[in-house]
Formats: sequence, structure tokens, C-alpha cells
Amino acid sequence: QVQLVESGGGLVQTGGSLRLSCAASGTIFNVDAMGWYRQAPGQQRELVALITKGGGTWYAASVKGRFTITRDNAKNTVYLHLNSLKPEDTGVFYCNPVPHTPADSWGQGTQVTVSS
Repeated sequence: QVQLVESGGGLVQTGGSLRLSCAASGTIFNVDAMGWYRQAPGQQRELVALITKGGGTWYAASVKGRFTITRDNAKNTVYLHLNSLKPEDTGVFYCNPVPHTPADSWGQGTQVTVSS
């Protein structure tokens, strides 16, 4: 089973930027789609962006135009570039295949906190 490790989170002010990384222990080249999920305080985890094996992308309406998802198959890494951050973007960010199945365990995630 591929292990996923998220990193790059932190505390930023409104309008700031971050780059999140999701490093896989094995190849993700053949995974149809990889996604970034966000769990805000007291809320359920939600998918905010995905990237397909062919490079196609999708974004939740709340982040479209501000977040960009990319992947580097040679490095087995998926990135999420966060720009124009808002306090409502605060949460723990995780990566996993899309769709997520019970066989896909969740990593530790990386905390993003946006101060107003």
C-alpha cells in the first residue's frame, strides 16, 4: 500500500500563500486521480481539488481561481498551491486518491491556519 505524507502547512495572514506537498512512498503514476481534501474545524472532510493521470484538474467552487493542483510523477509527489488565502481556508489538508475508498488510509495531514 502506498503511504502518503503531507507537508507544507503553516500559519499565514489573509492573502498569503503556501505550497503543500504530498509525497508518496510508491508510484502514483497509475492512480487515475489524486486529490487534496480539507477538514475545517468541526466539519467533515471535503475534496477541494483533484488532478487526473492525464493532467486534467477540478476545483471546488470555494477555491477555484485561488488554488492550483499539480503533480510530478517522476517524484511521486502532488502539490497544492494556495494563493489569496482566507480565514475560511483554515483546516487540515490531506491527499488521497479520488474517489477515496476504505482501502486508502489517511495520513497525518498538514495544518493550514489563516489569520484575519
